[in-house]
Amino acid sequence: MRRQLRDRAEFADFVAARSGSLHRAAYLMVGDVGLAQDLVQEALTKTYVAWPRLRDPHNAEAYTRKAITTTAISWFRRKGWNNERATERLPEGSTGDHAARVDQQQVLWTALQELPVRQRTAIVLRYYEDLTEAQTAAAMDCAVGTVKSQVSAGIAKLRDRLADRVGDDAARSFDLQTQAVTR
Repeated sequence: MRRQLRDRAEFADFVAARSGSLHRAAYLMVGDVGLAQDLVQEALTKTYVAWPRLRDPHNAEAYTRKAITTTAISWFRRKGWNNERATERLPEGSTGDHAARVDQQQVLWTALQELPVRQRTAIVLRYYEDLTEAQTAAAMDCAVGTVKSQVSAGIAKLRDRLADRVGDDAARSFDLQTQAVTR
């Protein structure tokens, strides 16, 4: 009985400490606040069920991130997600540095959301979560080579889409700011 209470307390502490970060990663993967919340809740439920089996509670975050990733991928496959999103265009003729950054972030955000879920997930885990290729592969339950190819293909598609939207020269300026896609 005491073990169960201790486990519940440890899990509650984990949720309190890490749920914000988990939600941000889920949001970047799916692009919808409500869907991200559902995704995190499902992943945390899976983590709670597995909690007694986790040898080291410090591995709980990696376990939960993997659950988020695999659940998101299975949702997209099961629902036949077509990756289309209704968006409003920002007004033309915005002025000032802040407005330019907002425009740039919107263009990047839209392009990121148009990527296939595995490419988007790989980019989010590598650049936003700053995971290594090996950690990303573990979270995605795939080989390191798959992570490399998904990131490479995703970045190439981002560059193409950005070139179509803002021109080749402006798209090249995004190359150094790839991390800005997810930050």
